[in-house]
Amino acid sequence: MRARRPYSIDLNAHLAVCDTNYLRFVRLLSRIANDEPSVYRVAFAPAPTDVEPAAATFEVLARDRYTSVVALCQHAPDQQLEATRIKVRLYHDARCAEVIEFQGERHFESVYPYPNEQMRHPDEKAQVNRFLAEFLNICLTRGMVCHESVAVMDS
Repeated sequence: MRARRPYSIDLNAHLAVCDTNYLRFVRLLSRIANDEPSVYRVAFAPAPTDVEPAAATFEVLARDRYTSVVALCQHAPDQQLEATRIKVRLYHDARCAEVIEFQGERHFESVYPYPNEQMRHPDEKAQVNRFLAEFLNICLTRGMVCHESVAVMDS
């Protein structure tokens, strides 16, 4: 039996995901660098069995010259599932977006030893950024952005 090689991050692939996520944000929230509005809502077309359509809220928490922090919250229509909560830092000068918080968990290391006390995968950081990529793709392909102000989501 061959020994398992330790995981090492593929930095080029990780940066490609983060760069593409930034472009997805720009497409989705075309006014992200402007001051207004600071809360966006993405509504999804309801499935035939849905009583209420799913929605996601994007709230710009902080805006600086080179960065912005955006909180995403996907609301499940049936309320049986916990809402998906993600905070993302957008680096405007580098044109890159990276997850800084996922479901209340912060500070992801590039590589985790396995096993570990937090039960995180060796590539946890890469996984949450790929999840963001899939989430934004769904918003782009199935959602409709509403730029008017909406109620601020709970943190």
